[in-house]
Amino acid sequence: MNPIRKEDISQEVYDLFDKYVHDDIGRREFMDQLGRYAAGGITAAALFEFLSPQYAGAQQIKANDERLKTETVSYESPKGGGTIKGQLCRPVDAGRKLPGIVVVHENRGLNPYIADVGRRAAVAGFISLSPDALTPLGGYPGNDDDGRRLQRERDRDEMLEDFIAAFRYLKDHPECDGNVGVVGFCFGGWICNMMAVRLPDLKASVPFYGTQPDAADVAKIKAPLQLHYAELDSRVNAGWPAYEEALKENEVEYQAFMYPEVNHGFHNDTTPRYDKEAATLAWNRTVDFFREHLK
Repeated sequence: MNPIRKEDISQEVYDLFDKYVHDDIGRREFMDQLGRYAAGGITAAALFEFLSPQYAGAQQIKANDERLKTETVSYESPKGGGTIKGQLCRPVDAGRKLPGIVVVHENRGLNPYIADVGRRAAVAGFISLSPDALTPLGGYPGNDDDGRRLQRERDRDEMLEDFIAAFRYLKDHPECDGNVGVVGFCFGGWICNMMAVRLPDLKASVPFYGTQPDAADVAKIKAPLQLHYAELDSRVNAGWPAYEEALKENEVEYQAFMYPEVNHGFHNDTTPRYDKEAATLAWNRTVDFFREHLK
């Protein structure tokens, strides 16, 4: 069987996969529909494997990177009961207190990709906290399908409170200078938007392809925003015009970038939706934005 190439995958397949990973269709319906695109000896199962995250070897910053001090910490969950665990990461030779970044996962818990993003933030000179909102259910289970199933068992507003608590934990950490921002992806992008609504002392918020808050809440936003959208992500982009109008009406400081011809999830370097050029540009913009505002 010939290997599947990214350029051979139609946009309809990516759109179908997006519906599946965001629970618009179930696994059986997804596989049935995916079979319509199987051809040339390529099975629906092979297509599914190709579309799914490949974590082995994809991490940019290893968990044992000698430049970093990386550990698992716990803090109290305001609504979920018990504690939330997270990856705390910072440079080993900082020699001073650092600005902080909360890194918020997608709709599947703290998987290896998000943990890697937390380490990238530390390499860039920040102290980062990457919480796992699945902690009350045992934590990220080792694969994204089960992670999505577990996350559906939690109330998203309760998870929002857990990430707000992460902000407070990081802000008060003895190695943090008290200036804290947040970056998140997909579900984490929504969390970023909502943390900006809820936290007047948040210094900066960077949502990647996150759904938007209600227009009535935009007036509460005090933090500057940097918003990243994928041109082919019609589901999330549908809410952008109203959000932008509300941001302008309320004179909220923001930057917005629409990356052409890329899909939702373009920053995630473990799937074929990844676009290296757009992801690199977006991350460089993110780091520069935090360096400007976390002062």
